[in-house]
Amino acid sequence: MRTLAIAALQTTPVPHDVEATWLRFAQQVRTTRELFPHVQLVTVPELLLAAEGPLLGPSPADWMERVAETVPGTLTDRLCALAAECGLWLVPGSVFERADDGRVFNTALAVSPQGEIVARYRKVFPWQPYEKATPGTHFTVFDIPDIGRVGLAICYDGSFPETVRQLAWLGAEVVIQPTLTTTRDREMELVCARANAWTNQVYVVNVNAADPAGVGESVVVDPEGTVRQQAGHGEEVLVDVLDLDAVTRVRRYGSAGINRPWAQLARYGSTVELPMYAGTFRAPEWLKDDDGR
Repeated sequence: MRTLAIAALQTTPVPHDVEATWLRFAQQVRTTRELFPHVQLVTVPELLLAAEGPLLGPSPADWMERVAETVPGTLTDRLCALAAECGLWLVPGSVFERADDGRVFNTALAVSPQGEIVARYRKVFPWQPYEKATPGTHFTVFDIPDIGRVGLAICYDGSFPETVRQLAWLGAEVVIQPTLTTTRDREMELVCARANAWTNQVYVVNVNAADPAGVGESVVVDPEGTVRQQAGHGEEVLVDVLDLDAVTRVRRYGSAGINRPWAQLARYGSTVELPMYAGTFRAPEWLKDDDGR
């Protein structure tokens, strides 16, 4: 059985205090390790370590520019050391990354238990016009040896079907989606989380910030679109053990034992014209040898 034990920490930063937020985050990770020693991966909300302030402020207009850091850099050195100390995979929300050319991206990272950055994903769909970060241009997955492949998405990315479809096409079986939602469209995001999980037959772990930084309601959704866990509005931790063999089962035999969208796409998707993408569907490598097709 391929299992991934995760802890999604629905928590908050110390507004506009990066160092205090780091100390709080590091202690929460260490505490999670002590309380739940079977956990393998810990994730937290979007921009937690950037110590974003509340929606209605006051917030410095240049906060993003002030806290943006290079990757690798001082912050990632601390993250790598913490991951190695705790022996955990970390998906520490996202950070403001300053690129070599000065542009700032909203970037999610994955750090291995050996203290190495194994993935860096720049948010493709910033929440425009409100979010000022530069959009990324491609989607990112990484492998956890002997377990499976994980995709990264950030908050508003989930509102675009292309995001999780592409991650699943790349072989992702779990999508980790750090989120910072402060508004009532959280209800629509929860609909999207279930739809993205069901239509792509993947787990979706959507971890939002707690009140007052966000409206909470973090969720873990299974590959048949069923909500396994949903948080309230305050601080809490969702601990779950994801059975990645369930993804294989659902893709082979169908959601609810019935629906097999990937198999159908593989059969004749290449004959369907997709003018908005100037092409057709191309079967992913992981599906080509699936005898359940």
